[in-house]
Amino acid sequence: MVVPPLLRAVIMGPPGSGKGTISARIIKHFGVKHLSSGDLLRDNMQKKTEVGILAKSYIDQGKLIPDDIMTQLMLNEIKGLDRYNWLLDGFPRTVAQAEALDKECHIDTVIDLDVPFETIKCRLTARWIHPASGRVYNLEFSPPKVQGIDDITGEPLVQRDDDKPETVSKRLQAYDAQTKPVLEYYRKKGLLKSFSGTETNKIWPHIYAFLQTKLPDVSQKDAANSR
Repeated sequence: MVVPPLLRAVIMGPPGSGKGTISARIIKHFGVKHLSSGDLLRDNMQKKTEVGILAKSYIDQGKLIPDDIMTQLMLNEIKGLDRYNWLLDGFPRTVAQAEALDKECHIDTVIDLDVPFETIKCRLTARWIHPASGRVYNLEFSPPKVQGIDDITGEPLVQRDDDKPETVSKRLQAYDAQTKPVLEYYRKKGLLKSFSGTETNKIWPHIYAFLQTKLPDVSQKDAANSR
């Protein structure tokens, strides 16, 4: 029996492009290990590891975490996953990080969620929350019964700073400046697979079909075993 080679994949997309939803579906269907740089950073900061303390010192000053710190953090984690298929999320963010990753392992494919910035702006700025409960409303597809008011308590809803129009614009501009060169880097290597659209549910079937050419769908096998 021939053992298929392990998949080494990266998912990229601007904030609000549906990366979290798509990643969760990839994990469910293809059983890959998901390595998110954001989750890993939070975990290290919480545990006060050496890298975590260092990273927090940059974040507290409002600075970007240097490439070498992010690379060290991610590569340490990747080393423990050498027997698994994996999906990197949030890394690499710069060409220097991509080059450092290349020295350690061969990337097979880069999934790029190409969602128009206008769609993302509408999606993110439509999000309002009820701080006490964490309930999230979206003015587009799950609005509160009364605008600006929580359905259950009648208390006012607030918009997170991250979801305010001016902040969303800044985050998208930063992504564009920082990450476009990385997409170009992978495009030149023939590894970039872009999926365009405005709705996650319409983009997903195309990503699913693409990944099925590389990995079996383990969710169907799990369903069969549980019968």
